[in-house]
Amino acid sequence: MGETIGTGIAAAIVGASSAEAKPHLRGCARSLGEVRALLRADLYRYAGDTRITSYIKHFGFTPGFKYTVWMRYCGWSKRGRVTRFALYPLLKWMLLRSRYKYGIAIPEYAVIGPGFFINRFGGVYFVGDVVIGCNVNVTHGTVLGYTNRGARKGAPVIGDRVFFASGAKVIGHVFVGDDAAVGVNSVVTKDVPASAVVGGIPAKQLSASGSEGYINRQASEEMIRAAGWEPSSVRHWDA
Repeated sequence: MGETIGTGIAAAIVGASSAEAKPHLRGCARSLGEVRALLRADLYRYAGDTRITSYIKHFGFTPGFKYTVWMRYCGWSKRGRVTRFALYPLLKWMLLRSRYKYGIAIPEYAVIGPGFFINRFGGVYFVGDVVIGCNVNVTHGTVLGYTNRGARKGAPVIGDRVFFASGAKVIGHVFVGDDAAVGVNSVVTKDVPASAVVGGIPAKQLSASGSEGYINRQASEEMIRAAGWEPSSVRHWDA
């Protein structure tokens, strides 16, 4: 999306390191076209196509995609002068309803790139200042959390094609590089290099095999750009 490229990504990452987590608009789509482009890329991760029949199927029967739909539309409605009052309360209510029903708590204003995939559900929690790249997979029990003090004060920044296994935790202003994989029940408190596999408490690098083979049906570069993003746009601003 336009505001999250270039200086927008830089601003989002600065926000991720802010001293106090507060609601914002950095991850909210600016137009319905942008929402549709983001959801088209998200749907492709689930279905391998973008047909309307696949949209209906996964919206009706796939909790992760259904939550993503409410999240994207809720964020868009929060921006508009009219939609903020006419649509946002209803969409926020639907998002909260899905939160309690499926155990997924991701604020509508979080910066999340196209091709977002929630594999299963339950115990998924993201702080609103998190910054997430394209084609990222999260599994049940994934937590991307905030710390209020110390050198890592702030929220995580996640690159492209990152895989989070069940129970994975990333705490504080930590950078997880492109193509990395975070193992089952790991607790990440330090930066993770690109293409690294980390595991344990605290997490340590186990190999350089990365997420290859775990990020399937990736949204194409064309889909990513249609949503206003660039491949690896988070990585370019992680310094």
